[in-house]
Amino acid sequence: MKLVLFDIDGTLLISRGIGREAKRQAMLECFGRTGDLDNHVFGGKTDWRIIAELLAPYGVSAADVGRAMPAYETVMARHMSAIRERYPAEAIPHALELVNALRRRENTLVGLVTGNTSKTAAIKLEMAGFNPVTFPIGAFGNESAERADLTRLALQRARDLTGHAIKGGDAVVIGDTPDDIQAARAIDAIAVAVCTGYVPRDQLVSANPDFLLADLSAFFDLVPL
Repeated sequence: MKLVLFDIDGTLLISRGIGREAKRQAMLECFGRTGDLDNHVFGGKTDWRIIAELLAPYGVSAADVGRAMPAYETVMARHMSAIRERYPAEAIPHALELVNALRRRENTLVGLVTGNTSKTAAIKLEMAGFNPVTFPIGAFGNESAERADLTRLALQRARDLTGHAIKGGDAVVIGDTPDDIQAARAIDAIAVAVCTGYVPRDQLVSANPDFLLADLSAFFDLVPL
């Protein structure tokens, strides 16, 4: 059994800023402030970590944020749903084709490891033309501040779902940031970096992925499954 885990933003789709705006509204409702949201770098981080970093100057701890995440996830999904018509999200070229091709393979499970919360991940996927049920397992940014925890969680969920003793070496993690590469290393998975997000290519090279792709069109040619 093979496991292929996708990041969302910059890897599967571009959402044109809806996440930042929904986060602004949800943080104001749940925490009463946003910190320096407009200048904060989101790439590779979980929502839990982003909020903790933004609110740390106000004495809010990562543990405080964690306790608020169940309510925050629901609030952010509500705000994102309300503004989704203003943000034309789209699938990154070749992403839909690759996901569908992997789904047709025997003994291959497709899943998500994303910094988005589970509810907002589903909204973004739908906006870009993906069916969220295509990804039967996942781990999400409301479940840990640390991305490496999410790959571990997704691997365990894949084992639980399939009944197979899937090892890290049977997994491929695909993302567009150095954090995705490090999260793959946490489970000894194959780390695939794609140059379709916002991180410069030289930074991805420095993070030493197993494979560096210009886009997902060459996945089957280069990545062993």
